[in-house]
Amino acid sequence: MATIAELLASSLDALKQVQQGNDFTIIRSSDLSRTHIKRLVDNHFLKPIIKGWYVVTDPRAMPGDSTAWYASFWNFITRYANERYGNEWCLSAEQSLSIYTGATTIPNQVLIRAPKGNDYMVPLIPPTSVFNLGAELPLKIDTNNPYNLNLYTLAEAIIVATPTMYRNDALTMRTALAMVHDSSDILKILVDTGQTVRAGRVIGAFRNIGRTDMADEIAGTMKRMGYTIYEEDPFEKVMEIHLSQSPYAVRLRLMWQNMREDVIANFTRLKSNLSAKEFLERMETRYKLDAYHSLSIEGYRVTDELINKVKSGAWKPDGEDMDSKNALAARGYWQAFQEVKKSVSDILNGSNSADVAERNLSVWHSEMFMPCVTAGIIKPSDIVGYRSHQVYIRNSMHTPLNPGALRDAMTTLFELLKEEQEACVRAVLGHFLFTYIHPFMDGNGRVGRFLMNTMLASGGYDWLIIPVERRDEYMAALEKASVEGNIVSFVKFLSSI
Repeated sequence: MATIAELLASSLDALKQVQQGNDFTIIRSSDLSRTHIKRLVDNHFLKPIIKGWYVVTDPRAMPGDSTAWYASFWNFITRYANERYGNEWCLSAEQSLSIYTGATTIPNQVLIRAPKGNDYMVPLIPPTSVFNLGAELPLKIDTNNPYNLNLYTLAEAIIVATPTMYRNDALTMRTALAMVHDSSDILKILVDTGQTVRAGRVIGAFRNIGRTDMADEIAGTMKRMGYTIYEEDPFEKVMEIHLSQSPYAVRLRLMWQNMREDVIANFTRLKSNLSAKEFLERMETRYKLDAYHSLSIEGYRVTDELINKVKSGAWKPDGEDMDSKNALAARGYWQAFQEVKKSVSDILNGSNSADVAERNLSVWHSEMFMPCVTAGIIKPSDIVGYRSHQVYIRNSMHTPLNPGALRDAMTTLFELLKEEQEACVRAVLGHFLFTYIHPFMDGNGRVGRFLMNTMLASGGYDWLIIPVERRDEYMAALEKASVEGNIVSFVKFLSSI
């Protein structure tokens, strides 16, 4: 008779067969037998979403962990809508624009338009839900996106976006408008459908962001076609934007513009007035405390004994510490810290802080994981360049940028650091946007805090250590900035330490 462990193993093997050759993290009840489904749910390998639908989970995760669900969210929406409506469905114009413009937040509610929709809300895993709206489909459906979702085309989505969208999510609307390099797709729809009110709104929106050429072209063409247009600016304030092929670059620039005044208004840390020599000496004396808290925030168990051991050189990679994750992390942190000290020294001696960060940031990161390379745990190529796979932040509704967006995003971040005159803004937004982008497979938090402190040093501020005891507050403030676009809590948190 099979043991309980053998039975569970057989269910896991069945799950593996379903996933074979696919990236299925969403499982339909028809994919597995009822016995396998129940066994996998009971042992926390599957979690119910709605009746008949499950997400694959990690039984080692803490109760209430939502990472697997957020990572699988759009996969579920696509499969759910396809099964329910075939190809006769589409996300709303507003959510289509969010996808196009690189929005990284999982929405609390997804609105699916479908002629056979029943105007009914379906609760999913909290706090998410889906609303099935009975409505006509757009003129064309676009599936050219990472999630294979049915979307409005960019042009039609911009046209039908409501005034509320411009007020409530101006960042997405400005990013979408910046992605338009030719007005022909928008004009084709407008001249055929005669949507004069919407045309006036689109013209006003383009003029608001500094695209007077686009605004004039649309207005002139509509007039030649016999339409009377009353131009309307749907935004609450004027903000010209940089044009870019990358929506991620535009989004990051707009985030910086929107947040910098809040940083300046709420950052209250006092400057240290230390000389360069005094600053570096103080930085060295604070290494132990910094290492303890920074590594502990990331989940490594660190002791004074271990820190002193690696600092003194007593730790040997071919000895008893070889298999210790904590020892490897501590040694890597010490090596990275030495490189950061060199960077700070360059900055205090007159080098441009953003130039130094751009030149040395990859060195900080690679030194952090060099002990793992030496120990043979990871390959040298694993610490070269940016990540090539999607990553997720545990329990966060924010999904870091996809690998294809990283180079544009990081180039933009360094440009923003160079353009910014206020050291406190470089420090706060540098840290926040670096972790928002999440360019590496691991070590983003530690490198982000190094970046923050080098920027603080450039403005005469003391080295800042985030206590592990306030980890939850720290992570909540970053989450609020990532999901809601509100940086104030994070600025006040950093000012309170």
